[in-house]
Amino acid sequence: MELRERLGRWRWVVERTLGWLHRFRRLRIQHEWRADVHQAFLSLACSLICWRYVERFC
Repeated sequence: MELRERLGRWRWVVERTLGWLHRFRRLRIQHEWRADVHQAFLSLACSLICWRYVERFC
């Protein structure tokens, strides 16, 4: 039972993070032919998510 409870906590964090990334329309479906361009947009999205999170508390 304890293992299931711990797994549920981590699963929620992953689902929440994927939900945040899903807000960026360009990342929903990979439109880019090159993986490095898609990685750049993913990094930019993560940076914006972090910026908004920090901005809310400062």
